Amino acid sequence: MRLRTVDFLFKAENVVAIEGTRRETAAGPRRILKGRMKHVSTLTELCRTCNIDYGDIMEEMLRFTKQTVADVYPLSSHPTELGLLPVEQFTHLEIPVADFQETDVFQIHRARNTRTMACHSGGPRNDWVWIQPGGQDSYGDLRGRGVAQLLALFKIRNVFSEAAGVRRIALLRVLDRINSDRFHLASGHIQVGKRRSGRVMRKVDIGTVIGQAHVIPTGEGQFIVNHRIDLRTFNEIY
Repeated sequence: MRLRTVDFLFKAENVVAIEGTRRETAAGPRRILKGRMKHVSTLTELCRTCNIDYGDIMEEMLRFTKQTVADVYPLSSHPTELGLLPVEQFTHLEIPVADFQETDVFQIHRARNTRTMACHSGGPRNDWVWIQPGGQDSYGDLRGRGVAQLLALFKIRNVFSEAAGVRRIALLRVLDRINSDRFHLASGHIQVGKRRSGRVMRKVDIGTVIGQAHVIPTGEGQFIVNHRIDLRTFNEIY
């Protein structure tokens, strides 16, 4: 009877969520922004809540715009227009991660970005995540994946376009991989560290964020990442 009920709900709703999992149809899983923050409606206010220089945010926005110029809803490449676009900031991102044994079942990772605000009566949370900026055929043990910390999650609406499209963006602090992307075979760890040169911040579409990362600080700006946490990805690689 339970299996019949699940089958009925699956056909009726297209999605069945059971104990933190989600089953979806051919439409595919979606990443969802939640926890809208009040009093943030412009990039200037976003910079204030994130304690980030406006010039740095604008530089990354212009770079992001150039990279996505071929998209259906491209953002303006004019700094003044970008600064006037309406913004909504959020505190967490729901990320569907395919189950190891059932490819049509997705575990939901909830990556938080609360800046200085408390999270569930605890301290602030600015989570570490896995990102996939390139194709999965990239070289190295990680196959193009990277590790980054969430600095902000927001939507920006292009009101200067007739289509008025919305872009969902994650602002990240990206870490560099150490030892040529190679895993420590005994532990399953990989070493990462703070960038000493080049771009530290990076804006990406939320579709680039593929799951939470288990990051452990080891001192001097370096960390280890336990990749065995993501069993499906780990077994794909090995």
